[in-house]
Amino acid sequence: MAAAMSALILAVLLAALDQTIVSTALPRIAEDLNGFDDIAWVSAAYLLASTAVTPLWGKLGDMFGRKRLYLASTSVFLVASVACGLAQNLPELIGARVLQGVGGGGMIVLTFALVGDIVAPAERGRYQGMFGSVYGVASIVGPLLGGVFTDQLSWRWAFLINLPVGIVALAVAARALPAATRGTRARIDYAGATVLAAIATGLVLVTSFGERWGWGSPAIVGLIVATVALAALLVPVERRAAAPVLPPAMLGSRTVVFSSLIGFFANAAMFAVLVYLPTYLQIVHGVSATLSGISMLPLVAGLVISQSLAGRWAAHVERLRVILLAGLAANLAGLLLLGTLGAGTNTLVLSVYFLITGIGIGMVPMVVLTTVQNSVPATDLGAASAVVTFARSIGAAFGVAVFGTLLNTGFAERTHALPAGGGFDAARPDTIDRLPTALRETALDAFAHATATGYLWIAPTLAVGLLLAAFLRPARKAGQDDADADTAAPAADDARLTTDDTAKAA
Repeated sequence: MAAAMSALILAVLLAALDQTIVSTALPRIAEDLNGFDDIAWVSAAYLLASTAVTPLWGKLGDMFGRKRLYLASTSVFLVASVACGLAQNLPELIGARVLQGVGGGGMIVLTFALVGDIVAPAERGRYQGMFGSVYGVASIVGPLLGGVFTDQLSWRWAFLINLPVGIVALAVAARALPAATRGTRARIDYAGATVLAAIATGLVLVTSFGERWGWGSPAIVGLIVATVALAALLVPVERRAAAPVLPPAMLGSRTVVFSSLIGFFANAAMFAVLVYLPTYLQIVHGVSATLSGISMLPLVAGLVISQSLAGRWAAHVERLRVILLAGLAANLAGLLLLGTLGAGTNTLVLSVYFLITGIGIGMVPMVVLTTVQNSVPATDLGAASAVVTFARSIGAAFGVAVFGTLLNTGFAERTHALPAGGGFDAARPDTIDRLPTALRETALDAFAHATATGYLWIAPTLAVGLLLAAFLRPARKAGQDDADADTAAPAADDARLTTDDTAKAA
């Protein structure tokens, strides 16, 4: 099992890194490929594709065997990584990033589902915690690696580095993963997959470009209306499908729905922290990108420790919601502490704030996934994992977009009286250095205040998550063995997820 887990961890690391590693390389990419106007699509294309295909990969894994689908998605990811590294213009790079997102989305969701196959329910939390730690660390390390590759080698190595690591992971996985088992063969739900992909596309475009295009612009309003209409269409489409991508019985499960919503809110808060705290450190405290990553180590330490402990506790705590409540409460406390940030907040205080926030972040994501996996039959592990992964991906995009809007709006409001001369632009906080000393202090204080206010606005999302966790009823105890897990009846709240209903859905 150790070899199989090592291969899966490497795959998650690569897929997670490619969501963040290009962030520090984007200015150089735009310069080399002459594409400043459309450079945002380099990040958005990967997020859009990986989110859109997640439910389909999960369902196909249930139908045709997760091992072969995992190997296929990893191969797609590696081929696309080479195409990204060799791209000669921006359209080529964006197209390659779409293909890379298709492979990366499959790698992540199938990895989580494979853990459900390999590991007994009592141990799933512990192993899922390992993957959650990798995901969190990648969010911090990714921008640092991107900066190092860009400055010391070339931005192309941010993509090409995937090849040697990915080939090793692919070779080990081919030998170590258990033989693929096939589920019930049925016609692929093309209609459901298309509707889901369209919904994901609409959500990602709205969250990624809402501020840039204007939240009240016809394009954004039209996308929101179309996405809502497609969401209303999804349930009747899935009810008519022979093998729905998202079984209606699963969508009616309180455990699945509540857990997915908790994952959405927790990931929104997590990425608002992971993406924008380094920016605060670099602008307000004047540290380099490398030092900002080092300053975030207390958060990473808290995340890794709490992930590990939460995974172990999940095998002994009767109700997983206890862990969720504790994690969400710690995360909420961390956001409220970050809401007190100022331009003069010292390093020791920041480290304490980061540690508490990291502890809260680490206790939630994989426990949510374990709760859902323990509530469904083995034949639906892929689809269930895809639902949670989909919700978390959208939550990440939502958190980054909303916090970015709050930060930019708050900063602009507090610096509107500053002179525009000398190159200062409130829409680009990096121009603060061009201000005279006295005005620079005012701008730095404004940026710190806007950052803190943004976290206070994000905090209520975790309060909603706490409320949902209080009413969550996990369908099975985490300590059940495989035999019990395969035959246990779902809880009353999930009565619709019975074996008969699953057979009808398939």
